Formats: sequence, structure tokens, C-alpha cells
Amino acid sequence: MRDLSLHLLDIIQNSITAKATAIFVLISADRKKDRLLIRIQDNGIGMNEFLRLKVTDPFVTTRTTRKVGLGIPLLKASAKLAGGDLTVDSEEGKGTTITVDFQISNIDRLPLGDISETMVSLIASEPEIRFVIELENGIHCIRLDTLEVKEKLGEVPITEYQVLMWIRDFIGEGVKKIFGGVLHEIDS
Repeated sequence: MRDLSLHLLDIIQNSITAKATAIFVLISADRKKDRLLIRIQDNGIGMNEFLRLKVTDPFVTTRTTRKVGLGIPLLKASAKLAGGDLTVDSEEGKGTTITVDFQISNIDRLPLGDISETMVSLIASEPEIRFVIELENGIHCIRLDTLEVKEKLGEVPITEYQVLMWIRDFIGEGVKKIFGGVLHEIDS
């Protein structure tokens, strides 16, 4: 994949397939430690211990339509290539947490990509799911919770075009403020 937002989309699609009703996304940059952390946590069906231990193997998948699952293995490979790693915590019936970190300054670290468009696409296609996204850098933090947005909107659907554009702009401005970069990149 060409950027981290596409990896994020893929992992969140796994959460949706796992029947999650709430998905929490944290993207955190620590410039002093030169680390970028992404955590995706859901309340889906979770995995048994065997699957949790094997989920980074591309030839292990729960899909019945094919015998390979490349999303998590590719994300782990991207992390390793950029001086980081990926961990999976999961419990059947309780959900899954995937945590991945990267060395920010590593030449092989993929760019962030368009996090705001990725999140808007997910919210528009799955409006019944609660999405919470936090962006932070140790100094500033922004948080968007679709449950809170829906409460403020009242009868207006979250999928209304103007609402989705506001969400896109809110997250996009947050990316610029928190990570300081241009063109969807972290300013190191």
C-alpha cells in the first residue's frame, strides 16, 4: 500500500467484518522519541488465541472467499521496514486492538496519506458504527467522536454532505495542527 491511511482503511474494514459497533483510532507522534504510533481498537467478535498468534501470517485468514489475508501482514512488514513493529491483542467476544509503530524519520516509513478522506469514507459507508479518532503529539490533541456529533446533529443524519465535509475539514485541520506537515506528512 502506498500510505498509512490505506492500511488504516484495511484494518478498520476487518473490524467492521468482525461486527464491531465501536472503533477507536489513535494516531500519535512523538518527535523527541522519533516514533509514530497507530492504534485501532474495536469491540467486535475478537479472535481466539490460535488466530491471534497467526494473524500476521499471510496464509492465515478467516475469509472463505480466498486463502490469503494480506492486510495485517503487509502493515507489519511496513512497520518492520521503518524500524517499528505491530502487535495484536484480542479476546473472543471482546474485540481486537492492533498497535503499530514506526520510526518517524525512517526513509522507508510510508507517508500518512489522507486520514481525513479515509475516515469520512468509513463514516459515510458505516454511519451506524461509532468512530472515535484521536490525533495527538504530546502537546496538542484533537478528538472526534461520531456519537457526540450525532447527538449535536439531532435529526440531521451524519451522512449529510455538509456534515461529512465538516468532519473531513476538522480531521484535516487536526492533522496539520498535530503533525505540522503538508501533503499529509509528518513534519519531523
